[in-house]
Amino acid sequence: MSAPLLRLTPQRRAVLDVVAEAQDHPTARQVLDRVRERVHGVGAATVYRTLALLVASGQVAELRVGQGQALRYDQNVHSHAHLVCTACGQVQDTHVQLDAGDLAELTDKTSFILAGYDVRLHGRCAQCVAQDKAKEKTP
Repeated sequence: MSAPLLRLTPQRRAVLDVVAEAQDHPTARQVLDRVRERVHGVGAATVYRTLALLVASGQVAELRVGQGQALRYDQNVHSHAHLVCTACGQVQDTHVQLDAGDLAELTDKTSFILAGYDVRLHGRCAQCVAQDKAKEKTP
């Protein structure tokens, strides 16, 4: 059973557009700031409520990238993997192919029927690695 489509008010449309246009998997605060550039006077509660409604209706995905980290939002609601920088928190989409045979074997071994998956690969992004190298060279 799919969730009903959400009636898009101008404020909700602005929230959806901000997430859809974002390549950086923004936090709710970042979405709020970007929406306020488009719709003056929009309240934080409206944006946060709208994000929750968009997630519930399946139009936006909510990402949990690590303990203590702010939730992130993604326009791509299909299963895919993310690269998460442990230094700066940057999140990037990536494509990791999970072997269907391995997933079927997992189901056979555990009797756990998989409904989806969320793969997060943690490490350091190119910018943070470059900054680390620059610090190492500094006397």
